[in-house]
Amino acid sequence: MMMMQQLTETPNQKNSLFNAMNRFIGAVNNMDQTVMVPSLLRDVPLEEDREMSSLKSDEDEGDMYSYYQLLKSIRRDIEWGVRCAAADERRKESMKFTRMNSSASTSSSASSSLSSSDDDEEDEDLQKQFQYHLTGLQGVLSKLTLQANCLTKRYKKEVGIGGWGQ
Repeated sequence: MMMMQQLTETPNQKNSLFNAMNRFIGAVNNMDQTVMVPSLLRDVPLEEDREMSSLKSDEDEGDMYSYYQLLKSIRRDIEWGVRCAAADERRKESMKFTRMNSSASTSSSASSSLSSSDDDEEDEDLQKQFQYHLTGLQGVLSKLTLQANCLTKRYKKEVGIGGWGQ
C-alpha cells in the first residue's frame, strides 16, 4: 500500500538541503524564464540593490548580467555536478591522499590500528564537519535564492513589467 505524499512542508522538511536546492533551482528557472533579453542586464550595476551588492566579490564584473550568468552556472552545477576541471582536481587530491595514507599505514603497523575510542572521535568529528558544511550550504542556497528573486524583480523593473506577477 502506497501512502500519499504530503503537499505541505513540515518545519524540518523546510530546512532540508533537498528543499533548499529545489527552491534555488525554481528561483533560477523563474529568473531564466522572465529574463527574455539577458543582454539588457549588461552594465546595470549591482549596487542599486542592497541585497545583491553584498554578494559582489572582487572578481565580479559588477553588473547584473554577470550575476545572471553566475546563478545559471550554479544551477547547472547543482543539477549536473561540478564541472570536470574541479572534479579532476578533487580526484588528484584524493589520489594524493590515498597514496599518503597507504604509505603511512605500511610504515608503521602499530599506528595503522585505531582503538575504538579513536574511531568514535573520528566519527563524531566527521558528523560535526558534515553538519557544519550542510548548514553553510543551506545558508548559501538561501542567499542565492533571494538573489535570483531580486534579479528577476530588477529585470522586470528595468524593462517596465514590474506590475506582472510580483
